Amino acid sequence: MAARSRATGQQRNSTPDKATRGKTSLASIASNPETVSGFDNLIHERTRLAIVSALAANRKMTFNDLKIALQVSDGNLSSHARKLEDAGYVSCKKQFDGRVPRTEYTLTATGRKALKSYIAHMEALIKAMKTTR
Repeated sequence: MAARSRATGQQRNSTPDKATRGKTSLASIASNPETVSGFDNLIHERTRLAIVSALAANRKMTFNDLKIALQVSDGNLSSHARKLEDAGYVSCKKQFDGRVPRTEYTLTATGRKALKSYIAHMEALIKAMKTTR
């Protein structure tokens, strides 16, 4: 089907060429409500996803354990952990071990549910990409 360009008045071909026929673009997948709804930008950030994943695999972790496992700075870990705590995804328990402060993090039920939802969303995106080839 040919259409005319408004700018030039020339005909342009609106049918897909052989290279793109049968393939779905990332834009169409991204605009599909089934693959977009439920996407959690808070968890999607690399460091926050790593924190939530580490806590899902471990019942609890100290600040230092997380810092070493994720190889991030004190400030970076603190900032991201605070955002997750504010969202109710992780809980933070601060105590002293003698004179040494000890901060322990655990994944909340809300955080676990959010991670499961995020994983399901990413699996749906992967499945959509595989079926569009």
